[in-house]
Amino acid sequence: MSGPQPVRQRDPRLDFFRGLGMFIIYIAHLPNNTWTLWIPARFGFSDATEIFVFCSGMASAIAFGAVFEMRGWMMGTARILFRMWQVYWAHILQFLVIAAGLVAIQSSGYLEECCGLTENYVTKLNLWHFFNKTPDTLPGLLTLTYVPNYFDILPMYIVILALIPVMMAAYRFAGRGAVFALMALFWLAATFDVVHFPAEPWSDREWFFNPLGWQLVFFTGFAFMRGWIPAPPVNRGLMIAAAALVLVTIPFAWYRIHTQVPEISAIRNMVRPLWAKTDFGLLRYVHFLALAYLAWIAVGAKGRYLVMDNAWGSVVRVIQKVGQQSLAVFLASLVIAQAVAILRDMAWGRGDPLFTFLANAGGFAALIAVAYAVSWFKGQPWKRKPAGEASKTETPYLGKQPAE
Repeated sequence: MSGPQPVRQRDPRLDFFRGLGMFIIYIAHLPNNTWTLWIPARFGFSDATEIFVFCSGMASAIAFGAVFEMRGWMMGTARILFRMWQVYWAHILQFLVIAAGLVAIQSSGYLEECCGLTENYVTKLNLWHFFNKTPDTLPGLLTLTYVPNYFDILPMYIVILALIPVMMAAYRFAGRGAVFALMALFWLAATFDVVHFPAEPWSDREWFFNPLGWQLVFFTGFAFMRGWIPAPPVNRGLMIAAAALVLVTIPFAWYRIHTQVPEISAIRNMVRPLWAKTDFGLLRYVHFLALAYLAWIAVGAKGRYLVMDNAWGSVVRVIQKVGQQSLAVFLASLVIAQAVAILRDMAWGRGDPLFTFLANAGGFAALIAVAYAVSWFKGQPWKRKPAGEASKTETPYLGKQPAE
C-alpha cells in the first residue's frame, strides 16, 4: 500500500483495565500480603486473571488480526509464532532469574545472620524440586512440562496464542459460528478433563490454568474487538441484572460470609466445578462478563471518563502506561514481589500495616518505573535528534569553506 498509513489510536479503556489488572496481580503475588483480602477475587468468582486474559484477547485482535487480513493466513501465523517465541523465552528467563535469585539469597546465610530469618524462600515457592531433581525439571522447564504454580500464566498464554490461527481459519472458511463452536468445544474438553497439561514429571498435577478452558474468555475479548460480537446496548435492565449477579455472588466468594454460614458454604462447595479456576468454571465467565459490562458503562462511551484534564486524568494516564507495557510489567512484577517480600521480612514488617503499605506502594512505584523505562527504550530515543538541533547534511564537516 502506497502513501502514509493512518496512526492507529489506542483505546483508553483497554490500556486502563490492563494496567489496573497488573496492579492487582502484583498484590496477589506479594507473599503474606494482607491487601489480598480486598482484591476483586475475594468478592466474586472472577479476578484479575480474567481481566488480563480478556484484555490480552482484545489486544491480540488489534495487533494480529490485521496481519491475517492484510497479509494472509500464512503471514498471520508467522506473526503469532514470533510472539509465542518471545513469550516462551520471557517465561524461561523469568523463572531462571527468580530461582537463581532466591537460591543465592537462601544459600548465602545472610538473612539468618543479619535478621534472624530462618524461612526457606525456595521451599515456600516450591522450587526445591528444580534443584533436587534437575535431570527431570530442566528438560521439563524447556518443554513446559514443569510449571510451578507461580509461573503458570505465560505457558497458558502461549498455548492460547497458538489457537489464534485455528480460529482465524475457522472464521475464514465457516464464519463466526464455527469460531464460537470451537470455543465451546475446547472449553468442554477442559471441563471434562479430556485434555490437560502436565505440570511436573513425577506426579499427575496439571497446569493451574488449563488453556483450553481459559481460551473462552480470551476469544470473547478477541471476538468483541474483531466485531464478531456486537457491543452490548446500554440498557437499564441489563445493568440491573449485571449488578444483581455481582452482588448475589459476594456471599459465596467473601470468606467472612461463607466461612461463617454453613448453608452458604454447602452451596459453594456443591457448585465448586462451576467456579473452579483451573478449567475456568462457567460461573467465573458469567461473573466476569457482568462485571466487565458494568465497568464498560462506568467509563463512558469510548472511555470519555478516562480522558480528562485533571488529577484523575493524570492518575489514569499512569495506569494506562502500565497497561501499554503489560508483558514487561508482568514479568517484572513477579520478580519485584519476591524481592519486596524479602525486604519487608528483613525489616520485621510482615503484618505491620505501615510496612504492608510500603511493600505495596513501593511495588506499585517499581511497576510504574518499569513501564516508563520500557516505553522509553521502545521509542528508540537514540534515533531522534536532540530538540533544537540544527539540520545536518550527510557531508562531513571539513572546516570553514571559502565564501562564494
